[in-house]
Order: sequence, then C-alpha cells, then structure tokens
Amino acid sequence: MSSPESATKNPNIITEGLAFGESPRWHDGRLWLCNWGTGEIVAVNEDGKSEVMLTVPAVLPYSIDWLPDGQLLVVSGREGLLLRQEADGTLVTHADLRELSRNPWNEIVVDGRGNIYVNGGGPAPAPGEHFGPGTIVLITPDGTARKVAEDIAFANGMVVTPDNGTLIIAESHARRLTAFDIAADGSLTNRRVWADLGNDYPDGITLDAEGCVWYADVPNRHCIRVHESGAKLDRVEVDRGCFACMLGGADGKTLFIAAAEWRGFEHMVSDARTGQVLSAAVSSPGTGWPS
Repeated sequence: MSSPESATKNPNIITEGLAFGESPRWHDGRLWLCNWGTGEIVAVNEDGKSEVMLTVPAVLPYSIDWLPDGQLLVVSGREGLLLRQEADGTLVTHADLRELSRNPWNEIVVDGRGNIYVNGGGPAPAPGEHFGPGTIVLITPDGTARKVAEDIAFANGMVVTPDNGTLIIAESHARRLTAFDIAADGSLTNRRVWADLGNDYPDGITLDAEGCVWYADVPNRHCIRVHESGAKLDRVEVDRGCFACMLGGADGKTLFIAAAEWRGFEHMVSDARTGQVLSAAVSSPGTGWPS
C-alpha cells in the first residue's frame, strides 16, 4: 500500500467554536452539519458565516441527509428515531428503529431512489466496550425498515455511488472501507473489502468523481484520499482529530473537514468548544450521495 503522493499542510479555518461538529453535508450552497452537545443543525457559508437552521430535542443529532423532495432527515441516535422536518419546521418521526436495536444509531445516507440507509445499532457491546458490532438498516420509500447488513466493526461514514449501484461504509475498528452491491430492492449483497487502510481509522467519508474516497481519521489527525486498490493518493493534515469530511463548494472541489480535540467518549461535548470546520482545495469534485 503506497504512501500519499502529496499533502496539503495548512487547511483554512472556516469556522470554530463548535462543541463537536459531525455529519457535514453540502446542501443548497452551504455546508450543513450537526453541532453535537447543543442539539443544533448549523449551516455555514464558505466565508464562515453560520446560521442555526433548527434545534433538535436530542443534544446529539447524530447525522443528517435529505429526501428527494427536500425534506430534512435527522438521526436521533440515542432515542432510536429517524426524524423528518415538515414544511412548518416541526419534527416528526419518520421511522422508529427501536425494535431493530436498542443501541444508538449513527450515520445516514439517502440514495438517488429515495432509499434511506442508517447504520449503528446492533447487539449490546461486550463488557468494557462502548460499541458492539453494528448493522445497516434500509428504510424504503414506503416506510418499511429492515436490516440489510450485520457485523459491521463500528459503523461510521457511508456513501452511495452516483449509479445507485454500490454502498461504501467505513468500518472504523476494522481499519477498512467495505463495499456492498445494491440490489434493485435496496438489499446489500457481495460484501467485500473496498480498501484496507493499514493503521488508519476511517470515520466520516465522501466520494469524488474519479471514484476515490476521502476519509477522516480521528487518532491520526488527517484526511486521506484513497483508491479502491488501497493506494493513498493525497492527505490533509490537521492539528486535531478529523471526524468527518465532505466535498462541496461552488465547483465541488473543496474538502470540508469537521475536526475537534478528542478526549474520549465521556468528553465529546466538552465546554472547551474545540470544534472547527476546515477547508482545503482538492483536485476532483464530489459525486454520489450524500450530496
């Protein structure tokens, strides 16, 4: 597995003072993200101006995405609910995931056909551990929810290719990206290692138009662009943990990074407010979903 050929050393700080930014999404010309610990969903312009778009009752809105009709979805992970924002701004339950697992849910991606994939959940963790093996749940446009994958080693970021044919997920504890073929009914088949990442721990991910994936890495404090072969092609180094990344901007060639100091699960929403959104120019625009 090759080392990165180039590195962007000094990304720009777009905004700072977040409690803990997660799940960045490029939507309607701005970067949206969850500000964990405050319950806020925030939208940030490229010049750093931010706006609170809504506040979720849960202090940890884990992840966001949009239905094809533009309605916002929010994973209220600890409550086991997928919420939907109505036209009047109110939040209603789109899907109740508690019967599928009592453990917290994490990331969401909505594909181009309106199928919703949410990961996390799974069986109870072993004694002394924070997470057990994760699952992926499919929620179809008719509202039916079912498990489509199991035994995910700490389920994190997910992307779907622009042809709706492949789902890629970050298995953080296995230090790899894993791919599935997506069947016509949304089921996941042909599970395989998409890229072995060596000593890296992938968290949030984003897909580019050349078929490569950028992944954020908390302990190694960087974002890496990786090819399906496992070749690491580019790197952005940061002075704190990188939790998620998203390609966006006017031409799609800006890598946005949600970063914060990591002091353990017990201090994820510290009053220190070390959360930042950073940006770096890259060579290939984003594609696929989330978009």
